[in-house]
Amino acid sequence: MSQVVATRSIQTSFPSPTSGSISDQVEKLKPSSFAAKVLFNDHKKSSINGVSVRRFQITAAKRSVQAEVVPVSPEDTPKVDEELQQLRGLQQFGGDTSVGMWSKPTVRRKTKIVCTIGPSTNTREMIWKLAEAGMNVARLNMSHGDHASHQKVIDLVKEYNEHNKDNVIAIMLDTKARFSKNGPEVRSGDLPQPITLITGQEFTFTIQRGVGTADCVSVNYDDFVNDVEVGDMLLVDGGMMSLVVKSKTKDSVKCEVVDGGELKSRRHLNVRGKSATLPSITEKDWEDIKFGVDNKVDFYAVSFVKDAEVVHELKKYLKSCDGDIHVIVKIESADSIPNLHSIITASDGAMVARGDLGAELPIEEVPLLQEEIIRICRSMGKAVIVATNMLESMIVHPTPTRAEVSDIAIAVREGADAVMLSGETAHGKFPLKAAKVMHTVALRTEATIRGGTLPTNLGQAFKNHMSEMFAYHATMMSNTLGTSIVVFTRTGFMAILLSHYRPSGTIFAFTNEKRIQQRLALYQGVCPIYMEFSDDAEETFGNALGLLQKQGMVKAGEEVALVQSGRQPIWRFQSTHNIQVRKV
Repeated sequence: MSQVVATRSIQTSFPSPTSGSISDQVEKLKPSSFAAKVLFNDHKKSSINGVSVRRFQITAAKRSVQAEVVPVSPEDTPKVDEELQQLRGLQQFGGDTSVGMWSKPTVRRKTKIVCTIGPSTNTREMIWKLAEAGMNVARLNMSHGDHASHQKVIDLVKEYNEHNKDNVIAIMLDTKARFSKNGPEVRSGDLPQPITLITGQEFTFTIQRGVGTADCVSVNYDDFVNDVEVGDMLLVDGGMMSLVVKSKTKDSVKCEVVDGGELKSRRHLNVRGKSATLPSITEKDWEDIKFGVDNKVDFYAVSFVKDAEVVHELKKYLKSCDGDIHVIVKIESADSIPNLHSIITASDGAMVARGDLGAELPIEEVPLLQEEIIRICRSMGKAVIVATNMLESMIVHPTPTRAEVSDIAIAVREGADAVMLSGETAHGKFPLKAAKVMHTVALRTEATIRGGTLPTNLGQAFKNHMSEMFAYHATMMSNTLGTSIVVFTRTGFMAILLSHYRPSGTIFAFTNEKRIQQRLALYQGVCPIYMEFSDDAEETFGNALGLLQKQGMVKAGEEVALVQSGRQPIWRFQSTHNIQVRKV
C-alpha cells in the first residue's frame, strides 16, 4: 500500500471562471500513465513538533481500468468554493494571473545558467562574482587551456562551494580535443597574426603542420583532404567566413573566398551539409575524462556525438572507474539528427550546440531543431541546455541586442533546463553583465509562464516507477495551493523527476550527499540543499523547514508540499510513499 498525506483537490493550475466544474477539472487531470483509485477519509488535524499537518489517506494501485476520482469531503467543499471566489477576483484580465501582462517575476529564478570559465573569469574574485550574478554551472572548455589551468578553476569552484553551502556551483567538462591526431573538431592552425580574407581571393588549407602565411594555413586533421570535395562550401568560425573548394592535391585544398573576414588562430572549420569522419572521443578526450574522474566533476559534455555507441562506451568506462558523472551529449553535427532519440535515450541530457549545428545544416533549421530537441529531452525526462551565441554581442558590447534577449526568452519558454554563456564569460569584456542580463531575462520570462504544463509522454520515460505518480500529484498539489515543494533524496532521482513536471513553486531538494547537491544545480526549478539526515523522520522534517525559514526561503505560516519517495527508501518501508502539506 502506498500512503500519501494530502490536502484539498488536485489541479494543474488555478481554475478560471470558464474552466468548468471541479469534477470536470479533476477528470482532465488524471495521469495518463496510471490508474488510481483515490479515497479520502475523514480528515484529522494534528500537530507534530509544532508543525500543523492535515492528513488524508490515498490508496494508489496500478490497474488497467479507468481511474475513478472520489470528490473531497463535504467539509472541504465550502473552502474550495471560497478559494475559487478569491481567485476569480484576482483574474482582472480574464485569465490566469500567472500569464497576465502585469505579473511580477518570482524571487528565485528556475532556469539555470551555465557559464564558460576562461581568461576573463578564471580568478577567485570573478568566480565568486559570477556565482552572485547567477551562475549555476561552471563549464570548462577543454579545447583551450591545459589541465593545470583547469585544475585551478575546479579548486576555486570547490572552495566557493565550501564557503557557500546554500548556493553550490556544479562543474561541467566539455571534452573537445584541440590538436590530437583525430580530434573531433577540425580547426585551422596557429597564425603569427590575423589574416584578412577578401572576397574572390584564393586561399589554401594544408595538412602540413606549422604553415601560417597570408595565403595558406594548416589544419589539424590528416583526412581533411579526403573529406572535402570540389564544390563544397567551407565555413570558418561558425559561418563568419565562407570559402568554396576549387581543387585538391594530396595534401592541400585550394579555395576561393566567398565571404571574407578576419581569420585568427585555431578557428573551427565545417563543411556545409557534411560531418567529418571523426571519433567523438579521442585520446586527448580520454585524458580529459580521467582528469574529470580524478576531480569528481559533475557533468561531461561530449562533442559531435553521432550515435549512442559513444555514450555507452563512455558510461562503461565511468562505471569501471567508479565515476559518478552524468553525460551530456552535444547535438552539433548533421549525423546526430537521424539518431536523436537513441542518443538522448543513452545520455543523461543534451546540449543544443547551435553554432556547429547551424554551420553543418541550413541555418533556418536550427530554431526548429532546438524546439524539437527540447521537446524530446523533456518527454524522456532528460536535462536540456541551449547554448551558443545567446549574448554574442556582449563579448565586446555592454548591452545585448534585442534579438539576443528574445533568444533567451524563447529558450526559457520552450522549457530548457539551462541556458549557456560561452565566449561572453570566457573571454568577453563584460562577463558579469552578460550573466546578469541572462538572469534578468530568464526571471522575467518565467513570470509569464503558466505553471504545471506537463511534457508530452513523460510518463513513458518513468513508467516503471511508482515515483512518477507521486511526483505528478505533488506537482498538482503545489500548483493548486501555490506552495513550494520540499523533497528528501539520496540519489537526486525524485528531485529530477519533479523538475521535469515543472511545478510552479520552487523544489527545495534536501540531500545528505554533496555530489548530489552539486549535480542538482543544473535542473530547472531545483534549489539543492545539503543537510545531514536524522534517523528520525520528523526531526529531519522540522530541521529542513526550520532551515528554509531561517534562510528566508519560506515564511512562518506558509504551506509547503513535503515529498518522500524515490528509488531508495528514507525512513519508510520500500512500498510506502508520502506527500504531506505542512504549515511552517
